[in-house]
Amino acid sequence: MRQLCAYECYTLPRAHSVRLTRVFIDSALTAGSLVELTRDIAAHLVKVLRARSGDELVLFNGDGCEYSGTIEAVRGSRVSALIGAARSCDRESPFKLTLVQCVPRGDRMDFIVQKATELGIARIVPVLSQRSVVRLDAEQAASKQAHWRAVAVSACEQCGRNRLPTVEAPQPLLSYLGALEPREMSGEFLRLVLEPERADQGSNAARTIDIENSAAAGAQIAIGPEGGFAPEELEAFDLSAFERLGLGPRVLRTETAAIAAIAVLQARFGDMSVLSHDSSRSADS
Repeated sequence: MRQLCAYECYTLPRAHSVRLTRVFIDSALTAGSLVELTRDIAAHLVKVLRARSGDELVLFNGDGCEYSGTIEAVRGSRVSALIGAARSCDRESPFKLTLVQCVPRGDRMDFIVQKATELGIARIVPVLSQRSVVRLDAEQAASKQAHWRAVAVSACEQCGRNRLPTVEAPQPLLSYLGALEPREMSGEFLRLVLEPERADQGSNAARTIDIENSAAAGAQIAIGPEGGFAPEELEAFDLSAFERLGLGPRVLRTETAAIAAIAVLQARFGDMSVLSHDSSRSADS
């Protein structure tokens, strides 16, 4: 999957849509100044999107604003853009979600980061648990963090977000839980851990949570690795005041579970809803 590339977005009403390319700039943006685009972005604009001088762009740097932009010059593999006016454009969910995700093998973590970003996640904490197949040393962890941040940037370019989710470095699960502040100091935030076998347990079954009546402002949701969390890890979650949660009768893959859990929480507490476009249809359609 190609990262750090620009994406096209619709910025005008449906009937008069114009596709503008969104580009993330990792620096301050000042109206009236020129910015040199990175080599990867410039190559994508010129070779894939066939961009030319005078083409319009949408620039953002994670401060919550969008900046109009115009390609000022294309010189071989170098592209510069003129920064225009800024406008505040908040597409962030009011429900602040943290995904505590055990790193799966292969490139499935890329998929999880990409889709979680599109769904409005605020923070992603990759963790390594007892049953995790993936093992990383310090250098590999730093490299993975940078790569996953690039995946999140690419997803923000595509989905229209103007703030980047925080992507932390991979760390041991128990280290993360041990560093959490007491629940009473965390405010109105849910702490949830997915336990697929929840419904099959006996008298020591996980506590039920009344999501429908909760007024939480945010949540942490922990998703286990391919083999699930070890019993002692679930006990550590209990000690850290996490509620155990099931997502129905079917066993989900770790990447499916993450996306399903985020979607459920965003639909209940955040900004996800089903919108009808019937009103935009003509009377004789």
